[in-house]
Amino acid sequence: MSIRRKWFAWGRIPMVRQILFLLGCVMIIVAPLVGVIPGPGGIIVFGFGLGLVLKYSEWAKRQYVRFKRRHPNKGRWADWGMRRSSARRREARLRRDGGMSDRLAGD
Repeated sequence: MSIRRKWFAWGRIPMVRQILFLLGCVMIIVAPLVGVIPGPGGIIVFGFGLGLVLKYSEWAKRQYVRFKRRHPNKGRWADWGMRRSSARRREARLRRDGGMSDRLAGD
């Protein structure tokens, strides 16, 4: 088994998933405090926390999908920021189908 597979296998253990979810929640809560320090630290801490919460919480995933359906342009930027593969597929499909400007001008 490769090192990468062993590392990702930890995410399947329920206790580890709960700990990582709670760590993400703590990071989101701490982000405004870190934001006071000069530099982009608060944004980075918030982004990592949000990534952990979205990865390990089904409820958060459903809320995120609902947000993306209501605000497609904001959801596109969030996907791009998190480097999601679905964002790359969507961008390629929109380019292939004739451009993004007419489809994404609504938001």
